[in-house]
Amino acid sequence: MTTIGTPLSPNATRVMLLGAGELGREVTIALARLGVETIAVDRYDNAPGQQLAHHSRTIAMTDPDQLRALIEAERPDLVLPEIEAIATGVLQELEDAGVVRVIPTARAARLTMDREGIRRLAAETLGVPTSPYAFCDSLEELRAAIDGGVGYPCVVKPVMSSSGKGQSKLDGPADVAGAWEYAMGGARVANTRIIVEGFIDFDYEITLLTVRSVGADGGAVTSFCEPIGHRQVAGDYVESWQPHPMSEAALANAKAIAAAVTDNLGGQGVFGVELFVKGDEVWFSEVSPRPHDTGMVTMITQWQSEFELHARAVLGLPVDTSRKTPGASAVIYGGVEAEGVVFDGVAAALAVPGADLRLFGKPESFATRRMGVALARDADVAVARANAAEAASRVTPRAP
Repeated sequence: MTTIGTPLSPNATRVMLLGAGELGREVTIALARLGVETIAVDRYDNAPGQQLAHHSRTIAMTDPDQLRALIEAERPDLVLPEIEAIATGVLQELEDAGVVRVIPTARAARLTMDREGIRRLAAETLGVPTSPYAFCDSLEELRAAIDGGVGYPCVVKPVMSSSGKGQSKLDGPADVAGAWEYAMGGARVANTRIIVEGFIDFDYEITLLTVRSVGADGGAVTSFCEPIGHRQVAGDYVESWQPHPMSEAALANAKAIAAAVTDNLGGQGVFGVELFVKGDEVWFSEVSPRPHDTGMVTMITQWQSEFELHARAVLGLPVDTSRKTPGASAVIYGGVEAEGVVFDGVAAALAVPGADLRLFGKPESFATRRMGVALARDADVAVARANAAEAASRVTPRAP
């Protein structure tokens, strides 16, 4: 798709985003800059991306009938799933029928929606290194899996969840029942099963943003952004930085694993590949077939952010993954339970050297909801991390 029409005209290039949170918002901006007409869909009104898109729609995206009716009515050129909670079976049916093209593919969206599909693909089909794991449908199966080989410590997650919801680390038998209940409460879909993973004693974890784009000869080209280090709390991203230092051997192993997984998934766009690293050894953890929350740091570190890379790649345009500066990001949490919050301290945050902010415009704040992100650049990554954290700490959401 190298020809782009005019928005709101009969020849418009129309892209529908399924999920309009902070990541979908930035993809919407990147698409709009390239003259694309956007349709932002979410489960609630006035989601961040809906505030900026040409059109906004609110449906239950896990309802197959609602999703099918919306896509058939809108007839977009591309559908970009931006979250996991989607009726992916409908996407597969519509793609198979030639109604719409799904990014990167409907199969990729289906496999990565739940951790079982992508883990079995990586470990059992592709043979890439992963932690030991088992899938369980009951508390009894969870206990048996841990005792039967996964062992302690281990990590329990719902097969369908995001941003660390329902994830916990188990150090012994006393933790099992609570972890099961927590996983059930954090799942995207009721009565889902869980994955239990043996804990890898890794040195660090990274996100390797992997971009599948169209080359000059029309074939698929895979390129990589520099590795992104990140810190998580209860499975949820708190800060990230780029670049993260790695040995040449570890980076080569990481790229090989990421390429194997994304080549199998196919299609075009950005993939956020999460990996554990110890020395030169690398293990596959997860992959998202879309921009990644830890990759928000690229809004200050790269010439083309992960969102711009995604927009260009899905439209068949050239991409550039090069970095312009080291930098870091730090999350700004809501801190309060309120609607229509106001933000104090914005000027003070922007006074931090090399700092910038993105406030997402979410209509409702929760204590632990991600309401924005602070960014900072510096030649020294440690300084950038400290400045990003300082800038984030100066922003205070409050009830109006």
